[in-house]
Amino acid sequence: MSSVRMLTRLATEVAEDQWGLVTRAQALAVGVPRATFTRLVTAGALVRVARSVYRVAGGPDVDHLDLRAAWLQIDPLALPWQRVQSDRLAVVSHRSAAELYGLGDLIADIHEFDVPVRTQTRRKDVRLYLRQVPPEDRDLIGGLPVTRVHRIVADLLDGHEDGSAVATIAVDAVRRGLTTADMIAESVAPLARRYQAADGAALASQLLGDIA
Repeated sequence: MSSVRMLTRLATEVAEDQWGLVTRAQALAVGVPRATFTRLVTAGALVRVARSVYRVAGGPDVDHLDLRAAWLQIDPLALPWQRVQSDRLAVVSHRSAAELYGLGDLIADIHEFDVPVRTQTRRKDVRLYLRQVPPEDRDLIGGLPVTRVHRIVADLLDGHEDGSAVATIAVDAVRRGLTTADMIAESVAPLARRYQAADGAALASQLLGDIA
């Protein structure tokens, strides 16, 4: 099979469903020979965006490109349909999740993900948290699985982020209809004593102020 046909196969079977991106492991898994893959990279048909992650040249620009590449690197072999169905799904969390929602002003200079099984990464700008995110606590934004806002608030408080910054995220999210005071209260309840609040509702009230 020619390099052009191999590139077309990659684009339609893999990259089309993940923002024009493909990992080297995925390419080999769908039958692209190593030598052909190397030729595609050398010719500029595949453009490296991160270690072992490539963008099909000529594809549309995508937002949060580095975050998406980091997410693909966590499980580089899984094909798009396998990734969605996997119980090993990595979920964008903490500051990275808040940034995807466009909430608050915390700088997401580290890509943060919740992973259900112990996972290794070589990247110093990626932080992994070993925890399972149930379906009711996650959503999809731009094709990326991301923790829902009530969980983001609890995760940030648990990580000792600045309380006023977390409050800004909570207030903005409630006003935009992304979550409710009750959902936040339930999520932060285990942290109430740490923050000298009687219960989750009291802690949520501290965060939300007059809109609680």
